[in-house]
Amino acid sequence: MDVIERFLKYVKVDTESVPDVENFPSSEKQKNLANLLKAELEEMGAVDVRVDSYGYVYAEIPSTLKRKIAVPVLGFISHMDTSPAVSGKDVKPQIIEHYDGTDICLNKEQGYFLRTKEFPELSRYMGEDLIVTDGTTLLGADDKAGIAEIMTMADILLKNKEIEHGTIKIAFTPDEEVGRGADFFDVEGFGADYAYTVDGGALGELEYENFNAAKADVLIKGKSIHPGSAKGQMINAILLAMEFHSMLPIEQSPAHTEGYEGFYHLDGLTGTVEYAKMDYIIRDHDKEKFEYKKERMKKIAAYLNEKYGQDRITCNIKDNYFNMKEKIEPHMHLIENAKEAMEEVGVKPCIVPVRGGTDGARLSYKGLPCPNLCTGGMNFHGRYEYISVQSMKKTVDILLAIIKKYSGV
Repeated sequence: MDVIERFLKYVKVDTESVPDVENFPSSEKQKNLANLLKAELEEMGAVDVRVDSYGYVYAEIPSTLKRKIAVPVLGFISHMDTSPAVSGKDVKPQIIEHYDGTDICLNKEQGYFLRTKEFPELSRYMGEDLIVTDGTTLLGADDKAGIAEIMTMADILLKNKEIEHGTIKIAFTPDEEVGRGADFFDVEGFGADYAYTVDGGALGELEYENFNAAKADVLIKGKSIHPGSAKGQMINAILLAMEFHSMLPIEQSPAHTEGYEGFYHLDGLTGTVEYAKMDYIIRDHDKEKFEYKKERMKKIAAYLNEKYGQDRITCNIKDNYFNMKEKIEPHMHLIENAKEAMEEVGVKPCIVPVRGGTDGARLSYKGLPCPNLCTGGMNFHGRYEYISVQSMKKTVDILLAIIKKYSGV
């Protein structure tokens, strides 16, 4: 199978993860893909192939070096789950051959179009072949494109023993999309000195800076009184939630930020007069600004508690992951070698900050320096997701070129 055949096969396996559950993985169906990948790796001839009790897939491609030289053990990692933002069940990918630069009809019956006015970056892909959704689900390029690219790279190396390289480690993780992909990752058992996650966007993207990230749950206790006699008595939890949110800077929301700019994102709101709950995510590349954002939310809660009575508002904040930059900077050969590898295969490298997180961020803090590489995918987490066939094939070339860089040949 080539990289496209693999990708089309993998996206049809439903691996949607589930937020805010204790089970790991959060959905057992992720193990269906894990077991499929295990079988394929064994058939290819990879060694030490295993799926552990948590659903992680691990494998090794043995060294083929003819000379006894010391080279780093290099790892490549992608995640199996898809975002719960849009359904990943019954994905029906479509291939638009030789894209002509016009709007793409995803689903005429339901009125879904990939329009150039909304997504002007489509113009970059004129003449290429695009894989799109049918408008009813996401595509799953995040991160089954990365899986397909790593698996294709592995197949090439295992079939062509004359290609000299050091020991290569492979891992596929569950639950990355719900922030838990590195929770039980066996860094020591994985055995790599350095690794790359293959979990990025457009071809050429190379990332070693990501958000510092936290989750905030704001719980509000109201006081319900019959509205006919509520004067001076009722405390409407929904209105209190609105007041809390109004005290956050509107310009620091996802819709108003880009690049290195951080944000507060209200990700969910439920409520009645008696009780309301707001789910926030807090993001910033700058550690000081990140800490300030968390402190600001606590101060707003304290102010409103003073205004309406103690314990009306509880603000629980939990850190998720931190900017991997400080862990990668001592190992900048990872970035320089990736840049050179891209240039050697005709791809212009583009170093950009991740406006999100990857498993690599947390793995870097667990002792495995792990920047992020492109997959070629665009518009992740939604029905307008797409990926270029040519970008996927070129990403495989990048992986092979990086391996060559670290093989001392």
